Amino acid sequence: MTGYVLRRLLQLLPVLLLASIGIWAMIFAVPGGPVGMILGENATPDQVAAMTAQLGLDRPVVVQYWSWLTSALAGDLGVSIHSRQTVLSLIAERLPATIQLGLASIAVGLLIGVPVAVISALSPGSWLDRTLSGWSALALGVPTFWLGILLILLFAVYLQWLPSASGYVPIWQSPLDMLRNVVLPALTLGVYVSGIFARFLRASLVAELRADYVRTARSKGLAERDVVGRHVLRNALLPFVTIVGLMLANFIGGTVVTEAVFTYPGLGRLLVQAISTRDYPLIQGCILVILVIYVFVSVMVDVVYAYIDPRIEYS
Repeated sequence: MTGYVLRRLLQLLPVLLLASIGIWAMIFAVPGGPVGMILGENATPDQVAAMTAQLGLDRPVVVQYWSWLTSALAGDLGVSIHSRQTVLSLIAERLPATIQLGLASIAVGLLIGVPVAVISALSPGSWLDRTLSGWSALALGVPTFWLGILLILLFAVYLQWLPSASGYVPIWQSPLDMLRNVVLPALTLGVYVSGIFARFLRASLVAELRADYVRTARSKGLAERDVVGRHVLRNALLPFVTIVGLMLANFIGGTVVTEAVFTYPGLGRLLVQAISTRDYPLIQGCILVILVIYVFVSVMVDVVYAYIDPRIEYS
């Protein structure tokens, strides 16, 4: 298993390198630059030239990219043009909040989606199946920003149970305050992702329930709970784990709309702020961290496969 994980990480190094080149090329292809945002429209040519030299933007693009890449490999992502703080410190401030929100949203999605999928798959074609399938379609169709606004109106404005603006409170600092701040954005994202989880898991369960081993298990007298819980559900989790991993990586990468609705201090809002101010080092650092998160989650999903399905060999 260790050898397989190391091989996967080595295989992903070229992907990260090509992606970093793409990030750099994409940023430089965008018209405009940070100099105009800093100095304003009335800056003189001498001021523009001095600021360009100060930021190191007068060097060749290849030199700038190589300098940034070598520094990033050493753990230095540069300094924000506007705040003058290190990019790594800015990301470190926002990343724990995004991870906490992402994990809470996945938990809500699993708590809703898994029971819906199991109940629906055990009674295909029934009124209950059609009702739960309708719920999945509704959860996918409702815009997250609209649902978030409705939740704020209900729980923050009318009932006044929860704050309308969600801050970041670490769970180890105050679990109760953490729940009060994260429950609304997590519920907003969790309801949406529960529709995805329910659809994928239901399709896998229906396919597995028609397999020969299920009929054999039932003929041996196994209880339906054991057939579904110990055999069917475990085999149906293989494609489902991939979806869970991708959604987790997507949430940790930043849920811009939801974070904007709840003014949540996550990585997504930081990236949007960096783009609006053309803060090149911060944009590059945020995208690079998001890319590494996706890579890490993909490797973790492959590792989890071994525990779900022992038939998979990694030799």
